[in-house]
Amino acid sequence: MAVLRKFARPLLASMFISGGYATLRHPEAVEPAAKPVALPIAARIKALPDDPRQLVRINSAVQLGAGTLLALGRFPRGAALALAATLVPTTLAGHPYWTIEDPDERARQRVHFFKNLSMLGGLLLAAADTHGKPSLAYRTRRGTRHAADTATDRVQAAWDGLYAGAESVTDSVKDHLDSVTDGVRDHLPIG
Repeated sequence: MAVLRKFARPLLASMFISGGYATLRHPEAVEPAAKPVALPIAARIKALPDDPRQLVRINSAVQLGAGTLLALGRFPRGAALALAATLVPTTLAGHPYWTIEDPDERARQRVHFFKNLSMLGGLLLAAADTHGKPSLAYRTRRGTRHAADTATDRVQAAWDGLYAGAESVTDSVKDHLDSVTDGVRDHLPIG
């Protein structure tokens, strides 16, 4: 499986590296198509700039950077999630086949739209890939179970120690009372 990852990740990342680089160099080429999608997103996320060209640059820089990380196998899960996040607005802006009148162009854009959806599926699989190691959820459940077992053992040990201590104190008090009682009997005039 490791060999498969070594080939699959760069193949999946290649489109993002290529497209991100080209768009970063010439954002004006896609700015008109991106504007109807980018501006509503920027209005909802205040940290983003209002300039569509700047948003295109940010998107392409993320695609170039995350694509490179994914291709190199560095932070592959985070890189795949970042690419997935950029792919959604890119697909909506670049391939709105439902708005195109010409049947041939509409068919071409539909193919690109569904190709991008397929790539989104591949990115989600890459984001979920744990390299054969247990998932974070599994490790969390296992750690929680282990912590609960350890806590139960410690509480039981403390209870056993407390019980043994109480039993020892009870025995000591009983012995002392027996001794005092015997001493008092020895001094009483009762026979």
